[in-house]
Amino acid sequence: MTVPMVNLRPLLEETRTEWTANLRRLFERMQFIQGEEVACFEQELARSFGSRFAVATGTGTAAIELSLRAVEIEGREVLLPALTSLFTAQAVLAARCIPRFADIHPGTLLLDVAGVERHITPATAAIIPVHLYGQPCPMRELSRIARRARLTLVQDGCQAHGARHEGVALTRFSPCVAYSFYPTKNLGCLGDGGAVLTDRPSIAERLRLLRDGGRRNGQVSRLPAINSRLDEMQACYLRAFLPRLTEWNLERARIAALYDETLSDCPGIERVRRSVDSVNHLYVIRARRRERLRAHLAARGISTAVHYPVPLHLQPAFREFGPARGRLPNAEKACREIVSLPLWPKMPQESVLHVAESVREFYKK
Repeated sequence: MTVPMVNLRPLLEETRTEWTANLRRLFERMQFIQGEEVACFEQELARSFGSRFAVATGTGTAAIELSLRAVEIEGREVLLPALTSLFTAQAVLAARCIPRFADIHPGTLLLDVAGVERHITPATAAIIPVHLYGQPCPMRELSRIARRARLTLVQDGCQAHGARHEGVALTRFSPCVAYSFYPTKNLGCLGDGGAVLTDRPSIAERLRLLRDGGRRNGQVSRLPAINSRLDEMQACYLRAFLPRLTEWNLERARIAALYDETLSDCPGIERVRRSVDSVNHLYVIRARRRERLRAHLAARGISTAVHYPVPLHLQPAFREFGPARGRLPNAEKACREIVSLPLWPKMPQESVLHVAESVREFYKK
């Protein structure tokens, strides 16, 4: 049996009627940038996620960059977890800020709230809580820390589409929440895309300027900006997928629960702790002899991935901004052990069981 990491075909087939109709309207209008599909998607996304405004961008990286630029902290330090996608740190650099790295909680692999204050300095202006693998960070605690230290929170929700924290929309905790629509996300398009959600009219207006060359319906630039706009064709797919997001997230939760059950007493692995708020973007375990396990699974037709193999403070692009090796031990250890197992909505139960049984088989040997 072959089990890929992700299979998008069932989702495309399920929504074919909707995205076909959206594309037909697009080709009738022939406006492929900043048109009706994007405008409608922004309204629908904001309503679905419980925010007042959504501003679509060309990528999730740009969404984080523009969020930082919108809160006007250029030249200041931004604190983020050492375990996350490299694009989070690249967005900090693109916003002309200085990335600084903090350790993670060993159980959840999220930013370690208990230790984050140790990393705050007079130069720190913001914290980026990364809702890694679809699991929201403890935003109430981070909000209290930010208020005490007079810092801004800019959330990286690029893996947490549809997630809330204790039933509360994420935009209630910070000026900006950035999302990515990379194809494998819980809400993905068929290329690159992103968005920033906010409840603040002034932030939304500034984001619209920043994503479109600093202009407002003309050819005059009002401030230094970039060109990062979601195109209409991707909005056609996103509008078709968005109404299914809640259902697809429930299916992800069902699959994750099945993994939990079948791997609960498996020696050699540790399941990453999740809360009920998780939207289960990835199913991640910590595994002894990880690379040998991955080779064993590959021999049985099972794809795996590592998100992420090197902590940010040890990557060449960011080494000058981080502490030395050994200073963030939880992140460094996790990067040697984590492995992501296949998970997608509509994943057959027999595929989940095949993966779990193959993991158990490896450790029995």
